[in-house]
Amino acid sequence: MRKRTKAREHALKMLYGVDITKDDCATCMERFWKDNEELDEETKKFANSIVIGVTKNRDALDKIISECATNWQLKRMAVVDRNILRFAAYELLYSKDIPPKVAINEAIDIAKKYGDADSGKFVNGILDKINKTKTERDAL
Repeated sequence: MRKRTKAREHALKMLYGVDITKDDCATCMERFWKDNEELDEETKKFANSIVIGVTKNRDALDKIISECATNWQLKRMAVVDRNILRFAAYELLYSKDIPPKVAINEAIDIAKKYGDADSGKFVNGILDKINKTKTERDAL
């Protein structure tokens, strides 16, 4: 498995922890890495950057996800799906070095692995809408 894919999966696990426990980002990251010390620094650094970026921009990300998730309330989404959408939306909107296609495809693959049977389609539909909205905003 590629390092960035592994980092995204670890970021999902940490974001899930933040969402479920309501602990702060630093506490969840520290707890996670204490149990996963064998990873290389590059993977840890990328995962941490995602978690910190999502946490700092969570309100804006949640607003955009809510606007693009027609007929879905954020709080009613599965915790896994919600956090995949958050990190992928973060990559789409704030990470200029990650192509949109990569961010979306990685999120779909992770949703298929960690979510339920329909998670991949659900995540794809919302991220596609976020990406189109982003592209339209960039054109203005």
